[in-house]
Amino acid sequence: MKNKENKIQFASISRERYKKNSWKEHKTDSKYIKFGEDNQFPSYLIHLYNNSSIHAACVNAIVEAIRGEGLVTENESYLDSANRTGESWTELYNKLALDYKLFGGFALEVIWSRDRSRIAEVYHIDFSYIRSGEKNERGECEKYYISDEWRGLYTYGTVMDGEIPSLPKYNPATKAEEPKQLYYHNPYRPGQKYYPLPDYMGATKVIDLDGEVDNFHINNIQNGLAPSLAITTFTNANDDERAAIENMLRMQYSGTDNAGSLLYMDVDDPVNAPQITPISSNGNDTYYTTVNDMVMQKILTAHRITSPALLGIKENVGLGNNAEELETAWNLFLNAVVLPYQQEILGVLEYLLSKQVNQDVQLGVIQKNPLYQDDDNEIDVVTSQESTVEETADIQEQVEDLNKNELGKV
Repeated sequence: MKNKENKIQFASISRERYKKNSWKEHKTDSKYIKFGEDNQFPSYLIHLYNNSSIHAACVNAIVEAIRGEGLVTENESYLDSANRTGESWTELYNKLALDYKLFGGFALEVIWSRDRSRIAEVYHIDFSYIRSGEKNERGECEKYYISDEWRGLYTYGTVMDGEIPSLPKYNPATKAEEPKQLYYHNPYRPGQKYYPLPDYMGATKVIDLDGEVDNFHINNIQNGLAPSLAITTFTNANDDERAAIENMLRMQYSGTDNAGSLLYMDVDDPVNAPQITPISSNGNDTYYTTVNDMVMQKILTAHRITSPALLGIKENVGLGNNAEELETAWNLFLNAVVLPYQQEILGVLEYLLSKQVNQDVQLGVIQKNPLYQDDDNEIDVVTSQESTVEETADIQEQVEDLNKNELGKV
């Protein structure tokens, strides 16, 4: 009997992929500029946020610190309503904090009053929805396009089902003819003409790797038979029969529920008995532990978090576990990371709020020190765009003195 040629076929799992690190801006035949080669770079940043536990913890910790206990000002009634839906300025600020950290920028829809004397309403717009129009001869973007369907309709630069909704850029000089405008906060970044990039941009590869390592381990467990055993049969089966045998083995023995179960086979002749060859792990456990440590360190570095303890992660090296080191880490984190974000957002909101109430407004953020407080004595720090260096230093000195007093009670 003529032997059939046995072919080994490996099954592959197709998963949604983004074009990694494709942040470059591309012109299209349409009026907008693509953000990334596939116009999906904001979606890629959201993907990283949703798939890396370490990265998400860093983003959430920084955003919570930026938000603090909310906005404060001399006349608290100014903060009650930013728009007709009843959304407060603090709620608006909280959304901007996440967008700014996640995407590197944020956007607001500004609506002028009917008499154009003041700003009537301000709305948050998801930053991932926005694509920039081309710059004019003066290097200014005059229009921004807004859609939550870039993936389906506009990936290749074509426009279907009519024009893409758009808003002109924020410009008080044109408020008479353009009562609805878009305030687009885009900090300067070398090489970027239209879109900002987040401060953790250099770590996107390792953030993606963190998600891939998790995916590797879960698939390694779910398909536990494959990496540990090689089974060779001598039945001269056809393709369908081989597939049936493989499916039977996978269903009966792979996965965590079947760990430690008995492997039983019955053959008509010892000559036809299958060969079962264990495959050694070659130290994979140690390798992936090392990779995990490297990934964590690089992600923390990208977010400028000097101590994992600030995220609730116990660490035995570096700024770690004693009170003095934690205090140093928190103060460094607050002043080097959190305050610049707060001051940037507050500067924008102070400007827009002053246009709504027609008065100068100074905003602040009540920031609790989360490391050293008790039920009776809370320490509040108010930060503001208008605070001077001397005022900030005085506040910091007061906080440090209070911290030392609290430590002395322990």
